[in-house]
Amino acid sequence: MSFDPQTLGRLGITEEQVELMDVAESFCRDESDIAKVRAQLDDARGFSQDDWTAIADLGWLGIAIPEEFGGVGLSLAEVVPVVEQMGRRMMALPFLSTTLVAQAILKGGTETQKTTYLPKIAEGSVATLALSELNGSFDLNDIETQAQRTTNGFKVSGQKILVQNLDAAELVLLSAKFEGQTALFILDASLIPDSARRREKLIDETKRSCEVSFDGLILPESALLDLNQSTATLSHIDLCGNLLGSAELVGATQTCLDYTLDYLRTRKQFGKLIGSYQALKHPIVDAYIGYEKARSLLYAAAHSFEQQGKGEVATRMAKVAAGRALSFSADRSIQFHGGFGFTYDCDAQLYRRRAIFHDGQFGDTRWQKKQLARLLFN
Repeated sequence: MSFDPQTLGRLGITEEQVELMDVAESFCRDESDIAKVRAQLDDARGFSQDDWTAIADLGWLGIAIPEEFGGVGLSLAEVVPVVEQMGRRMMALPFLSTTLVAQAILKGGTETQKTTYLPKIAEGSVATLALSELNGSFDLNDIETQAQRTTNGFKVSGQKILVQNLDAAELVLLSAKFEGQTALFILDASLIPDSARRREKLIDETKRSCEVSFDGLILPESALLDLNQSTATLSHIDLCGNLLGSAELVGATQTCLDYTLDYLRTRKQFGKLIGSYQALKHPIVDAYIGYEKARSLLYAAAHSFEQQGKGEVATRMAKVAAGRALSFSADRSIQFHGGFGFTYDCDAQLYRRRAIFHDGQFGDTRWQKKQLARLLFN
């Protein structure tokens, strides 16, 4: 399912974006079939290092990094089709977290931090976010972790959860309160001892994350990002996370629909294909309409992402629509597969888990609607 040229033009999608979409579709299809996805569920690392090296060689990690820092020099809008295709094939790579850390450094890092870390990320260094806390707040400024200045830097105390792919990461972006202000730090992942990490069990088993204790960790002065930009940087991370999360959800919805339609076209009951029954026809049409709405909103959000106000509204609308689309499609797929649909062997559960996971990332539907009400009616 691809956009026709007229639709692409209306949404402001460029030839470069179309080329990236085509390359990503081909690569993800060839390198991430469902058998490989399932095989990686039991793997401690959770992703293929060869695939990670390959996407670094393709330049995907530097798409939204300026050329002066070793990147391609495009925008986050060009990252969207890549993430969509990854989501479509359930490709398990630490791409989202690494891209978000790069965006944070671009937004709030010092010049030294930009020249030091962005080329590394573009070349293939894995990076992750340590922003979520035990309080479960979607407000990234609602931070209990503390940082205190010492004679040789900053001493940190506090815990973070959902620190994704930490075992593979080289860089970690950490949020903490410093003298009453929100502060962000970039640190070498090797500073976090194994004893401070606890593997978490996630609803989406294609993901990997840790709960981390930062108690007693000492960070150098050079780790601190620009304090004056910390709040703006967290807001930027939030919107970037929602945009790319929406792309992953939309891609997964497409494959979930294809998977369900294949079953409706082959399974027979009472001598007829079950897809011929209205009780199944109507819901699958509803699911498809939801998918089309979500994808249109996704690319509209990508096109307007950098426009103040409008970009945030479009992004939050896209997250709501994408979450609903995958949740409904996966739920219907489970039901339509009957008794088999409720088993672990049915792929429908993978998509339902993905929808639940993203509902807890950067704000669920209720949170997004609350933010939209603030933006549209205040």
